[in-house]
Amino acid sequence: MTIFNVFTLMGGIAMFLYGMDLMGKSLEQTAGSKLQGILSTMTASPVRALLLGMAVTAVIQSSGATTVMAVGFVNSGLMELHQAIGVIMGANVGTTVTGWLLSLSGLEGDSFITRMLNPNAWSPILGFIGIWLYTFGKDRRRGVGKIMLGFAILMSGMGIMSSAMSPLADEPWFMQLFLSFKNPILGVIAGAVLTAVLQSSSASVGILQALCSTGAVTFSAAVPIIMGQNIGTTVTALISSAGANKNAKRTAFVHLYFNLIGTVVFLLGFYGLNAVIGFSFFNETANTFGIAIVHTVFNLVTTAILLPFNRVLERLAIMTVPDSPTDSGEQHSLLDERLLTTPSVAVGRAMLVGGDMAEICRTALLQAMSTTRVWNDAIADEVTRKEDAVDHYEDVLGTYLVKLSAKHLSQDDNRTVNTLLHTIGDFERVSDHAVNLIKAAREIRDKSIQFSEEALNDLSVLEAAVQDIVNRTVDAFQKNDVYAAKKIEPLEEVVDGLVREVKSRHIMRLQAGACSIEYGFVLDDLLTNYERIADHCSNIAVAMIEVSLDKFDTHEYLNAVKHGEDVKFERRYEKYRDRYTFEPEVYAGAEDTEKTENEA
Repeated sequence: MTIFNVFTLMGGIAMFLYGMDLMGKSLEQTAGSKLQGILSTMTASPVRALLLGMAVTAVIQSSGATTVMAVGFVNSGLMELHQAIGVIMGANVGTTVTGWLLSLSGLEGDSFITRMLNPNAWSPILGFIGIWLYTFGKDRRRGVGKIMLGFAILMSGMGIMSSAMSPLADEPWFMQLFLSFKNPILGVIAGAVLTAVLQSSSASVGILQALCSTGAVTFSAAVPIIMGQNIGTTVTALISSAGANKNAKRTAFVHLYFNLIGTVVFLLGFYGLNAVIGFSFFNETANTFGIAIVHTVFNLVTTAILLPFNRVLERLAIMTVPDSPTDSGEQHSLLDERLLTTPSVAVGRAMLVGGDMAEICRTALLQAMSTTRVWNDAIADEVTRKEDAVDHYEDVLGTYLVKLSAKHLSQDDNRTVNTLLHTIGDFERVSDHAVNLIKAAREIRDKSIQFSEEALNDLSVLEAAVQDIVNRTVDAFQKNDVYAAKKIEPLEEVVDGLVREVKSRHIMRLQAGACSIEYGFVLDDLLTNYERIADHCSNIAVAMIEVSLDKFDTHEYLNAVKHGEDVKFERRYEKYRDRYTFEPEVYAGAEDTEKTENEA
């Protein structure tokens, strides 16, 4: 073997790792919302959690990434430790898919069908189609093209590695090296170190499959190496758990213990049975199919043995990372940066947090509005606390979204990020106005301001409209319902009109001596806040609509719907206007004032 073989090997490894990374990330990116849907099925059932882990790992082609996600979910409070155990077990089974895919390259035969089943025959065509779709396609087609291209690069790298390693078959030192791996302990250590360096058990198994071309890899040497590879992949989760809460750390240790216990049990069983019955294949040369079979059997057997004892693994992890009296105040992370390694999942989590933020705003506002009628110290304090929470949400979300926007996102995920970036500021302002309402309510209490029955009726109509627009906005945002968002602007126009009418009717009552000037000052504060709340709801709805259309000219959109003879807009406006109307009210000597105000 010459230095040029080494150079070729290095290039082959580089292509193999890049192809695997490109294919995995493109699969995850293209799956996008579907992957989020899979993750939404998280359950306490160990079997369903197992299937979840298998499905996610099959999509993103990385058990390490799935386990890191599980750590992130536990750290965020989205998943309990016992749920994560099933996901981790499923991830170990799901990662064997890559080995089976690569094993097809070992197919040999002269028949057309056999040759076409070998990826080396059709991966170049796949690569050509992939680069065509990537170059000339749009959106999802580009993603599919990247998947094809990634697989083609991966298989090319696999072929180059195999060719570069072939001369090693004639090197005595290399043959002697693999003979030493028949020692289970050395084999396990070698596999663990290789995988820890590569941060991918799928990649290290692929390299082992490529080494089969040398003829030096026997099953007696391959088995402990594969066991070690499964242990080595736990390093990724252990590193990612640094700085996480205790349950997240325990999740990483569950992954370690699962593979350690599985390795011990499997090796004892394998060598024990070989000593008793003698496996005929023990000293035979392994091939790519054999490696895939051993990898799969190990993970299936380990999962079958340990799944019924998932609570034992949980207790073992708790013993490793025990509770302490100071842990009672341990907080979950709103948005875990570990999830950024899987952007579509991070986008889904960010949207959930944005929905929680919107819900806090809605609750705070409704609580604040109630204090304008009946003061309540507890509610006032609660509104203030919620406003602080919303501020925290905005800071965390804003920082997270900036980091997320730098990732490679699908078109749908990119739209979700843009929607959040354009709306969280308006939600924060809504919570500020809730605090302003508390201040106005406190003034009403401190000054013992009395509302006339007519004034209360007017405010009831306006407040019902404000509550309606806030509820519709939050619901549309949480469901990402653009159709519902289009119903917000007509209602905002109605709220603006109601504010003007309330002012006009107050002036008439003031002239008739039915209301006080002092009440007028407080009323002006209330009306200003209600109008601005409706404005922010409009901003949120318009942002949702504009992002969905890939347009960002708010003025143009509003001008089009308000002055472009939009039939749906007019119909909705009239519907809301009929729903929110005031009782007729005429005061002597105030007719001219009413006419003047209405004309204005």
